[in-house]
Amino acid sequence: MLIESLPPDAPAVSPANADWDALLADIRARRDEFARERRIAPDVIARFKQLGVYRALVARRFGGDEKSPREFCEMIERIAGADGSAGWVASFGIGAIYLAGLPVQTLAKIYADGPDVVFAGGIFPPQAAPVVEGGYEVTGRWSFGSGCYGAEMIGVGILPQDGSASPLPRMAVLPRAKVSIEHAWDVIGLEGTGSHDLVVTKQVVSPDWTFVRGGASSLDTPLYRYPTLSFATQVLSVVSLGIARAALDELRAMATGRVSVTGAPRLADRPHAQMEVARSEAALRAARAFFYGAIDEVWAVLRRGDTPSREQISLLRLSATHATRTGAEVTRAVQMLTGMTGIYNASPLARQVRDSLVITQHAFMGDITYQNAGAIFFDQAPLPGYL
Repeated sequence: MLIESLPPDAPAVSPANADWDALLADIRARRDEFARERRIAPDVIARFKQLGVYRALVARRFGGDEKSPREFCEMIERIAGADGSAGWVASFGIGAIYLAGLPVQTLAKIYADGPDVVFAGGIFPPQAAPVVEGGYEVTGRWSFGSGCYGAEMIGVGILPQDGSASPLPRMAVLPRAKVSIEHAWDVIGLEGTGSHDLVVTKQVVSPDWTFVRGGASSLDTPLYRYPTLSFATQVLSVVSLGIARAALDELRAMATGRVSVTGAPRLADRPHAQMEVARSEAALRAARAFFYGAIDEVWAVLRRGDTPSREQISLLRLSATHATRTGAEVTRAVQMLTGMTGIYNASPLARQVRDSLVITQHAFMGDITYQNAGAIFFDQAPLPGYL
């Protein structure tokens, strides 16, 4: 059974009601606050919970909505249009997919009070965890704990010293109260994600509270058979698409009313601007169509009960990296059209450019994607961790 795809120019699908509209308007108005505080405010996280961001990917058996990958990405895309940092933090609703690698009985404990549980984590560098009575003794510091201030549960990367080995890293899950957060997020963009360092000292974690990131899920509905690492990449790369669309909207708003001090035509009346914005529009729509088309193809396979091919999984990764790069290029092209106006910090475009460039730096969207996708094109093996 094929899943009907939305046209590439369709708006991001998300609950279109007054509560969502009010939240997104509030996020736009508070972008400076989030960047200054280096975190998304607690009341915004609470509203994300109320509107279903963090239960979107939780299994129905635990009270969650178990939405499709497309539905979740569209939700994040819309939030990112209001603010890149807010979209990035909301994207960690994918924590429910990571946590599904835990035993079912552990999941039942996590969701005992409801499905709106926020999970954050830092996996690198994985720290040696000796075996002690009760499990693994976890000590160390981990970077890039995006959204950690709003989380109830936090995961950190470990290397169990029990003789076991896995090509993928293992994460230990702890209550937020057992983890210290140290401010280390001094960056050029996505400042509001609060991706600070996580510090744990001699906490014992039972093996049934650990999972292999990217490993097999304990659940077996189509959502939990969707390629985990590909999905983890997609929920971040879609932030770039949301930012780029917002940048084009910003340009439209300023271009029709602005008169040059030199007497030159309005921006909207300049042939060069018309041509450049048309190229950007085409590039963004094409990247978005590739991105969601790859999702829909794999989702249809899973819903039939089949297994996606490695070529299909590779296209998930390739389309995500392409979306990230294209979104950044479009956002920068828009800023270029605005001249000096777009360099002021007061301009939303300045933040949008910085945020989109930071996304391109993420390891999931690195140039290595092209090498791996090219290897699969030639029927060769990709590097470990790609599929």
